[in-house]
Amino acid sequence: MVKAAGILTIIGGIVGIGVGASVASGAALYGALTGMGMLGAIGAPLIGLGIVALIGGIYAMRRRAWGFALTGAICALFPVVPLGILAIIFVAMGRKEFA
Repeated sequence: MVKAAGILTIIGGIVGIGVGASVASGAALYGALTGMGMLGAIGAPLIGLGIVALIGGIYAMRRRAWGFALTGAICALFPVVPLGILAIIFVAMGRKEFA
């Protein structure tokens, strides 16, 4: 159960990083065309959430630090909601498997 949560969290993290990077680059291009340069910062929080989800997925796969694995699963919720929901459920159900 926890391995599935780790895999889903890692996938959510990778998707989050990709979505954040594309949003950041698209918003930066749009901001450069319209003169609103700060629009590129919109994707930075998505990249940050993706990185936390990726690291949390690694912790879930190793069955260490349940709190951080749960945090990663919650961060995986934002780019892809169904993956994040399943990851949260699986991490919560596998609480006893963590050291």
